[in-house]
Amino acid sequence: MAHPPRSTRPEPDDLEEKALESIRYIRGTMERAGSFTAVPGWGGVAMGVVALIGGWIASRAPNPHAWMRVWLTSAAVAFIFGCLGIAWKSLRIETPLIRGPALRFLLTLAAPLAAGAVLTVTLARTGRYELLPGVWLLLYGTAVATGGASSVRIVPILGLILMVLGVVALAAPTAWGNSLLMLGFGVLQIVFGLMIARRHGG
Repeated sequence: MAHPPRSTRPEPDDLEEKALESIRYIRGTMERAGSFTAVPGWGGVAMGVVALIGGWIASRAPNPHAWMRVWLTSAAVAFIFGCLGIAWKSLRIETPLIRGPALRFLLTLAAPLAAGAVLTVTLARTGRYELLPGVWLLLYGTAVATGGASSVRIVPILGLILMVLGVVALAAPTAWGNSLLMLGFGVLQIVFGLMIARRHGG
């Protein structure tokens, strides 16, 4: 006796699973298109290591001006590491750097960092070196928080923590300044860099 042919239509559970997979794929594509994912985790770790070394050297500086020069040199070296990290990761994940989320990320970083540069010159000219740790942490944190708005979620969290640390530095005794800089630019940068490297591909 002949059996009726089986239906080739997919089961409801199969349809639901395929629909969920499609939704996840579309959501991931939209998130990648709308956010800058080339934030360099390992580059951040390198920046943090540079800050710890620079902070250790700065703690032995003979005067405030020499202390400032050590930190500015460390910042320049860390900046180079950061740029190299972004370029390497962008090439690896094929993310363009001159348009879209990457350009928004870089532009939102620029204004707070420029303000920090102007304030650094002004405070150094007036001899107010004790305010520099708080100003640097606060404005760098602002740059990271605003830039992180178009990046992965963990980046603005780092920015907000750095901003809080900057407020603490402005209220704390002057002797705490170097240690707070090492905590913010060094330890926090390394911790968050490792988290970004693990969760977001390097």
